Amino acid sequence: MKSLGLKTDNFTYPFVFMCCGNLLAVKLGSLAHCEVVKNGLFVDFHVGHSLITMYSRFGKMGFARKVFDEISHRDLVSWNSMISGYAQTGCSREAVGLFMEMRNEGFEPDERTLVSVLGACGDLGDVNLGNWVEEYVVGKRMELNSFMGSALINMYGKCGDLVSARRIFDDMRKKDAITWNAMISGYAQNGLSDETISLFNAMKEAGVNPNNITLVSVLSACASIGALDVGKSIDDYATRRGIKHDIYVATALIDMYAKSGNLDDAYQIFESMPRKNEVSWNAMISALAFHGRAQEALSLFERMSLESSDAHPDDVTFVGVLSACVHAGLVEEGKRIFDIMNSSFGLVPKVEHYSCMVDLLSRAGRVYEAWEFIEKMPQKPDEILLGALLGACQKLKNIDVGERVMQLLLEMEPSNSGNYIISSKIYANLRRWDDSARMRQLMRQKGVTKIPGCSWIEMDSQLVEFRAGDSLHPIADGIQQALDLLYEEMAIEGYVPNVNLV
Repeated sequence: MKSLGLKTDNFTYPFVFMCCGNLLAVKLGSLAHCEVVKNGLFVDFHVGHSLITMYSRFGKMGFARKVFDEISHRDLVSWNSMISGYAQTGCSREAVGLFMEMRNEGFEPDERTLVSVLGACGDLGDVNLGNWVEEYVVGKRMELNSFMGSALINMYGKCGDLVSARRIFDDMRKKDAITWNAMISGYAQNGLSDETISLFNAMKEAGVNPNNITLVSVLSACASIGALDVGKSIDDYATRRGIKHDIYVATALIDMYAKSGNLDDAYQIFESMPRKNEVSWNAMISALAFHGRAQEALSLFERMSLESSDAHPDDVTFVGVLSACVHAGLVEEGKRIFDIMNSSFGLVPKVEHYSCMVDLLSRAGRVYEAWEFIEKMPQKPDEILLGALLGACQKLKNIDVGERVMQLLLEMEPSNSGNYIISSKIYANLRRWDDSARMRQLMRQKGVTKIPGCSWIEMDSQLVEFRAGDSLHPIADGIQQALDLLYEEMAIEGYVPNVNLV
């Protein structure tokens, strides 16, 4: 059009900006913006709105805000463009702040405004503002359609209020795949795996076809509790629907098979993927590390570093590789990999990487070196890192480092029963009975109780839950008889219980 000498106007540029945003054509978008200013078309509403959208797609929210601030007469579309841009780029506080500013200016929000704000509320965990939005929707008698209903369900799910999320879900007359996905994802993200799988089955019974988003959530739930039969049925479904090679579904399948113990199936899916991103590589590296196949994990890391053009090692990759070193006891190799994070890949180690190194040194019995490592950390150690070191101190009967770690952990997690129990055992190992009893007494004084151990098993496609000391289980007597039989067989094989801590 330009080469023909035809004049561009305010109808031309909005489409150009939308295309630049979709293609992430930053340079061309900036040039077109310059032309708009030069031609005096910047004052047009449509041009301004499309510019905000384009810069939001680029992730350049400073430029988007500059455009917004220079609009002399803002309408609801202007506010929505900016609020939506903030929400979609993870600038949730800015989105909520601008929404408050918009209300102060006297503008009434519409559906698009509220959907964006609900997304920001979910990211911030701001359930109070989310409640206000729901009350506003009800008060204005706005339609609880797929977009508004799903946004409310997502918000409540991210805030951990699954009761309210399910209430919204059940009240919706028409539920499409987006609505079902919102509720299924809410359950999966909050660790309610049984409910996730149950709702997935209800979705199929309702005649709504699951899509790739559904499958990723359900596979995540299967992975967390080892529901292999359900996972395999999803694999078959994905194959029939032609979405097995969707990069997100395939990665979720790798994770599910690996966590269910079928590492070979996980590797087969990984190798058959036509395209792999960082998450795919990381899932497979972590799976190999988790199963103790350290050399294979390290080889895959080298292959990713040298061969892959679509994916490059990131923070998560190094957590997986360092975990492999931990499981295999490769101290020197772990130190080398930790060092090249920054020197070769330009990545600054995070607390997760320090946790791996402390765990690696602790398992090797080098607790003093692990403590020195903690003291040199640029950030404060977290409870996972300290817990690994405390466990090592218990095993090695090292009270010197153990007491230092105890003090930090009890300040950090005063309600975690494990810290008191391990501390008590460290003292008991050294026959310091008064100190051991003091830790147990401190635990009781603070009202801390130990959560019973829990496990699941899949039988005839049904998940059965077991809790330690559960006498209310329907077949509790049968379980106890089976355990008594096992104890007898263990004794015949020469098993002697460790009563040192009793």
